[in-house]
Amino acid sequence: MPEKFRIFATADIGDAACKRLRERGYEVDVYPHPEPPSKSLIIEKVRSGIDGLITTLRDPIDAEIFEAGKGTLKVVAQYAVGFDNINRADANRYRIPFTNTADVLTEATAEFAFFTLADLARKLWSAEHLVRENKWGYWHPYLPFLGDEMTGKTIGILGTGRIGQAMIKKCIGFDMNILCYEAMGPNEKLIADVQQQADLRFKSGMQRERTSIKYVSIEEALSQSDFISIHVPLLREGESDTPTYHLINERTLRTMKPTAYLVNTSRGPVIDEKALAKALKEKWIAGAALDVYETEPLPPDSPLRDPEIEDRCRLYPHFASAARITRLSLDPQRGMAGRCVQALIDVLEQNYGGDVTKMPYVVNKEAFR
Repeated sequence: MPEKFRIFATADIGDAACKRLRERGYEVDVYPHPEPPSKSLIIEKVRSGIDGLITTLRDPIDAEIFEAGKGTLKVVAQYAVGFDNINRADANRYRIPFTNTADVLTEATAEFAFFTLADLARKLWSAEHLVRENKWGYWHPYLPFLGDEMTGKTIGILGTGRIGQAMIKKCIGFDMNILCYEAMGPNEKLIADVQQQADLRFKSGMQRERTSIKYVSIEEALSQSDFISIHVPLLREGESDTPTYHLINERTLRTMKPTAYLVNTSRGPVIDEKALAKALKEKWIAGAALDVYETEPLPPDSPLRDPEIEDRCRLYPHFASAARITRLSLDPQRGMAGRCVQALIDVLEQNYGGDVTKMPYVVNKEAFR
């Protein structure tokens, strides 16, 4: 039987996940409210001598936290693929491994991004309001409005990591031409594999026109695409030669087609929200959908809430991975809860011979080499 480790979770990650830990003899304390706990409460819990801390993107984890857990805190298990809230340098300085739940939310996020673009393009929000508000008084070939088809159009994929590639798979089925932008350089195998599938679909008669996929500059992707889907990490000035903070700004928005649609399921600060609101208000682009924001939750005075743009600006509550299997499955190959718990167990029970660098879900392996 494993040692009786003490765990504090800043959010309830599901009954099954907590049950698994308790069945292994762990003492699990879960913050009971839906909103995030205060930082002072997290510090208090860490200072009490817990062995593991389960966190979310809402929780600021830095030197104060690590200092409070000095000598007792052994791991921070992040229930998310992103870890912008965790100060990596501080974690390394205190030699505390932190983990994340990459991969398992890939398909759910890409699926959500694709559905969101369809919602925008076909004006589903406006159409439903027409019915609900009893304003649908007639059928007409093109009044009161028409949407835009996605099939056969060109989509720009900004970032071709796991989620970007999953998005590309969805686009193949809609006979789309695909323009890829990747700061790290082209993935030639991806291009060859996707083009082979597109060619096969055309030759077999499954699609009427031949389609293509290629890597281009960000300027080309933005100016030539009917749809833009963002899948880049958040990198600020000084963190990379190709920072992504406000990658989408007034200058880049002006390069887009006035008929183009934009969706962001990556990180909020990738978009300058004031510039986007202006672009929508002045109709530089046709529409946008956001699932992430510069400040979360979205402030009441955000320009994105302007009633003048609500018909072409969809706003979602960081919801892209919110699917049952993705969020709650205990299978670490399928669910965030399962991967979060397994990551915690790996560190605390010293799996992989206790070698942190071999543990698959540990992010900051560099601190232990």
